[in-house]
Amino acid sequence: MNSTDYLTKILEELSLSTNLISKEEAEQLVNSILEKEKVFVAGAGRSGLMAKSFAMRLMHMGIEAYVIGETVTSTFEKGDLLIIASGSGETKSLVSMSEKAKDIGGTIAAVTIFPNSTIGKMADFSVKLPGSPKDQKNGVLKTIQPMGSLFEQTLLLFFDSIILRYMDKKGLDSDKMYGKHANLE
Repeated sequence: MNSTDYLTKILEELSLSTNLISKEEAEQLVNSILEKEKVFVAGAGRSGLMAKSFAMRLMHMGIEAYVIGETVTSTFEKGDLLIIASGSGETKSLVSMSEKAKDIGGTIAAVTIFPNSTIGKMADFSVKLPGSPKDQKNGVLKTIQPMGSLFEQTLLLFFDSIILRYMDKKGLDSDKMYGKHANLE
């Protein structure tokens, strides 16, 4: 296969994965974002990068959004929302963050392949995304892609769909969001 053949396969996998995501779970995430004053995101590795891009879009919509671990991150307080992006739901640093957030009295949303994982069980609610973990031995979806790529790509696109749903509910459009885009570049 050549590169464009692989791209076609990847897009087919992503297309199949969309039907495996619960509309109710996705809507619960949107509604939770609507209800909270501050939203925090966390993830490790590539999942963390997808979470960071989500935080950026949340900020573009006027939401007070933060990435855990960044130098400009606000204090997490009772009633805040922490969205954990973790394919396995077992990443030690994210488990620790979830425990702290729970102790503080925050709401935890896990976006994961495994809602019955440590983080999934700790969360107030989970959104189950399809994909395979890095080792792919316990994957629930077969993929031609290495490691957790299918989950990470689905995560990015899922987060973008959450943004679109939020925009729909709040009557926002790209022009209104662009006003919050960095303008000193």
